[in-house]
Amino acid sequence: MNKNMLNRRRFLTGSSAVLGASLIPTMASSALGHASRSGSQSATINSDQNTHEVPVLTGTEFDLYVSKQSAIVNGKKSMATLINDSLPAPTLKMREGDTVTIRVHNQMDESTSIHWHGLLVPFEMDGVPGISFDGIPANSTFTYKFKLKQSGTYWYHSHSGFQEQTGMLGAIVIEPKGRERHPVAEDHVIVLSDWTHRDPHNLLKLLKQRADFDNYHLPDFKKLLSDIAATDLEAAYDKRKMWNQMRMMPTDFTDLSGEKTFTYLMNGKTTAANWTQLVKAGQPVKLRFINASAQTIFDVRIPGLKMTVVATDGIDVAPVAIDDFRIGVAETYDVIVTPTQDAHTIFAQNIDRSGYVATTLATKKGARPAIPAMDQIEWLTMADMMGAMGAMGDKGYKAKHAKTEYDFKSDMRVDSPRMNLDDPGINLRNINRDVLNYSQLRSVDEAIFAEQRKPTREIELHLTGNMERYIWALDGVMFKDATPVNIKPGERVRITLVNDTMMNHPMHLHGMWSDLRTPSGDFQVRKHTIVVQPAQKISFDVTGEVGRWAWHCHLLYHMEAGMFREVAVV
Repeated sequence: MNKNMLNRRRFLTGSSAVLGASLIPTMASSALGHASRSGSQSATINSDQNTHEVPVLTGTEFDLYVSKQSAIVNGKKSMATLINDSLPAPTLKMREGDTVTIRVHNQMDESTSIHWHGLLVPFEMDGVPGISFDGIPANSTFTYKFKLKQSGTYWYHSHSGFQEQTGMLGAIVIEPKGRERHPVAEDHVIVLSDWTHRDPHNLLKLLKQRADFDNYHLPDFKKLLSDIAATDLEAAYDKRKMWNQMRMMPTDFTDLSGEKTFTYLMNGKTTAANWTQLVKAGQPVKLRFINASAQTIFDVRIPGLKMTVVATDGIDVAPVAIDDFRIGVAETYDVIVTPTQDAHTIFAQNIDRSGYVATTLATKKGARPAIPAMDQIEWLTMADMMGAMGAMGDKGYKAKHAKTEYDFKSDMRVDSPRMNLDDPGINLRNINRDVLNYSQLRSVDEAIFAEQRKPTREIELHLTGNMERYIWALDGVMFKDATPVNIKPGERVRITLVNDTMMNHPMHLHGMWSDLRTPSGDFQVRKHTIVVQPAQKISFDVTGEVGRWAWHCHLLYHMEAGMFREVAVV
């Protein structure tokens, strides 16, 4: 086995060392760099107090220092992987067209790396150990250098082991060469993340032992009584009988919850810290939302205030006025709001409604609004398991089961996946608010439309999983056993993903834009991360960019459990 193959095999086994990096402009970072090299220890980061502002760094040359530091979250201290002693890492402000030089100083006793999520960079600068480079060894420096070919909201994070889960993540804002399409007087970054005091490696072991150990919405006797009261005994019994026969859970929304495992952070702060952004009343402000969590899909709203979505994944879209939007792990959304009160709550709840984080957008210092209650959960539907055939209800299930005789303990296959993009997703379907869905996102840049040439071939892959063993894969093959997906340089390829599982998977292909198609095949929107819903079939077009690239589910524990491929464009 050659060296590259060995690194590739080690990448998802947990034996590869954690990645880390810190970014800072040369002049601004000189003092910090000296202190870091001298071995000084900074004060403990306290996410329960609103005393730490996330640094904003600008320029074309940066020095990033990666180290292990202690952090306090919910009154408990544990170790974090930090960039320049900040949680989250410094926000990097750059300018389209500039060439940036980023020196990453690894001050840890383990390997690290940084991936520039969504940025089009030479593959050697992409920062994925075992795929595009060997990683940054302990106590060494690696220099990234690339030209910025785009503008918008992006982010950066470790791509080694579980370092991202322990805090190694930060925002990137790239200003356009010309005028903003939707200019506002001010804009602010909102970084969402999940934090755990538990060892991520142990969490993965627990998931493999019992995948539902952190599911606190399992149907219980109390829920049965509620269903009987709402319908009748027979209906409530039949509802449970169907799921029991399938040996599946109707509340399989997420693997790790906010009940006991995760605390949710906004710009590195807990709800108790009440992080507050002061803005001017009546003046439009842009909020750049980034889901930098390891495993959590968030549903975001600002009660009483309409949000106008103007960009996703760094790409401008036709404005859409909404109340809520779902943001998958690694996605970004730019929204414009106009504050009308002394204070508004920015509220992000987990997809499974087991936890939330809330902060304040205020026009008056000291003002704090009420925090809303989390929404109620729904049960997954037959359509979430079987796709289009699920519309037949229980009858459809019986017909399919008789035809295929699936053993529901092993990987499932959805024969009739649904292709609609207008579904906001489970737990957002039956609320009386305007909720964003993918069918409303439409790119507006004429240059993007000019690139929409017809693909010459199609690659179809199924997103597969075995929940009892907690194995995640593509076409039933885990990364350790998979061969690369091959695309020719410059080749236009249509990629179709079929989700055979009952969970959402935010899929991210490095190095190339993913141009999402409508069910009829027309161009919809350009993205770098696409959430594929349960039993859904989606297609997007890519143009081969020379290099070796990573392609994976951005739920970190799914990626570590095997839902990862290499894409070779050679």
